Amino acid sequence: MFYLCTPIFIPKLVGKEIKYILAIESSCDDTSAAVLCNKKVLSNVVATQKIHEEYGGVVPELASRAHQQNIVPVVHQALSKANIDKKQLSAIAFTRGPGLMGSLLVGTSFAKSLALGLNIPLIEVNHMQAHILAHFIENENPTPQFPFIGMTISGGHTQIVLVRDYFDMKILGETLDDAVGEAFDKSAKILGLPYPGGPLIDKYAQLGNPKKYQFTKPRVSGLNFSFSGLKTGILYFIQKETKNDPAFISKNLNDICASIQYTIIEILMDKLHKAVQQTGIKQIAIGGGVSANSGIRKALKNSVQTHGWSTYIPKFEYCTDNAAMIGIVGYLKYLENDFAKQEITAKARYKIA
Repeated sequence: MFYLCTPIFIPKLVGKEIKYILAIESSCDDTSAAVLCNKKVLSNVVATQKIHEEYGGVVPELASRAHQQNIVPVVHQALSKANIDKKQLSAIAFTRGPGLMGSLLVGTSFAKSLALGLNIPLIEVNHMQAHILAHFIENENPTPQFPFIGMTISGGHTQIVLVRDYFDMKILGETLDDAVGEAFDKSAKILGLPYPGGPLIDKYAQLGNPKKYQFTKPRVSGLNFSFSGLKTGILYFIQKETKNDPAFISKNLNDICASIQYTIIEILMDKLHKAVQQTGIKQIAIGGGVSANSGIRKALKNSVQTHGWSTYIPKFEYCTDNAAMIGIVGYLKYLENDFAKQEITAKARYKIA
């Protein structure tokens, strides 16, 4: 049986040519494959690598090996859940970068081989661009109107981007050292929490007093970020307090986490305020793994009332690394006939143009 998306949204596709995009994401430690029918996600499969937990962070060599083990079953499962055959695919989209080179090579090589075997177009995708354009996946959430300000916050990146169109973006500011996700995870490590620690800080923060402890916010000009000094400040604070009371962390964990999270959110929101002042644009869309943080989502929602912003927050499943966001970019590029050649290679460093 030839499967045409789902009965729920077939009427929306009247007059449109139906395209199936297989998307592959392998930039870090999650192997993901998705199938999109135009802008609608039919499947979005993610295989998470648990092996890194015992090391307290992602080990690149182990990540690439796990991708090699996971990519075939993940792609097979994505096609099965979408209920289509690989011969029905219109194109294959893949993450070219940025990311870990070994991990990117696995996804890139697989995508190139499958596209060549099926004789269908190959589409390269910038991972950070995909986090922003994830807002255009067809679902119940509203989509931002151009132009808008995009803020990508993840374990490896922190950026503020002016988005004029799907493929017309300009970086207004970015981190000069560590990313916001790394600041969360390393702060958690200082507190003795397991990896990944960011979600745990969020969990405990909801039970604590965000103004119990004060941490110095770094002074960085313009719209750029810096989190290395904040991490150092947190480390010195914990060392000082535990020297006086070895049980300090366990007694005050909720308040410590709440204060750390409050400071990080203040840093992010301060920069967004500056971006709005400089551009005059009050449409704000966030993306990336850290956009799943409850405190950040709450602060952004509150800005609707306090500052008159229009804010856009992706569904949880499209916050962390996933192939659905790669697929929506792939579909938009397919409409532009923007295809890659077989000679294309992965790029560990790959900025939004």
